[in-house]
Amino acid sequence: MAASSSKKKEEEEVAVVSARKGRLRQRYDGEYRLVAGCVPYRVVAGGELEVLMVSTPNRADLVFPKGGWEDDEDVYEAACREAMEEAGVKGNINRVSLGMWVMRSKSSQSGGGGEASRSPRGGACKGYMFELEVTEEMDRWPEQATHGRRWLPPADAFRLSRYGWMREALAALLDRRRLLLLPPPQPEPSEHAGVYGLAMLKAAAAAAADRAVALC
Repeated sequence: MAASSSKKKEEEEVAVVSARKGRLRQRYDGEYRLVAGCVPYRVVAGGELEVLMVSTPNRADLVFPKGGWEDDEDVYEAACREAMEEAGVKGNINRVSLGMWVMRSKSSQSGGGGEASRSPRGGACKGYMFELEVTEEMDRWPEQATHGRRWLPPADAFRLSRYGWMREALAALLDRRRLLLLPPPQPEPSEHAGVYGLAMLKAAAAAAADRAVALC
């Protein structure tokens, strides 16, 4: 009994891993600071998609988790780390990126910057964004005090996205997920297929249609 109580106390006292601070290990590409992030998502009842966004102090709009890509990790590890630190989620990352965007550094402009930019002057970042299928939500996470999290349907996420590049990344995710739900292309009937072959092609097409309906 005492051992069990002690173990429980130890588990309760385990501190949340601290978020990385500073830029000593920050990666750069010329004048560009490299950052990585993700669009976390889940599929809920009815097959609907929800995405996870995070809030920041004194702002009504939202962002996707992202941050500096450091020299002791690859870009996928950096994106997953930022999702854990800012949103308290872990999951399966798709290594095919949603895209790369050039953004002005928040510290280089007034008015709460970070909007996409074509020029490196004044400080800029290259941001690589990925999709993250969330499999775990943490009760506590490193930046919980400054970043709240919200699950949203895509339409609300579009409306609340702080910057245009975020809407583009979200659109890329939605296009990718939509393509995965489409039925596979069907082969054209061949003049050499014969009656039996045509019947097999029609049966395959019907089966594919049934599978597509089942996914909806």
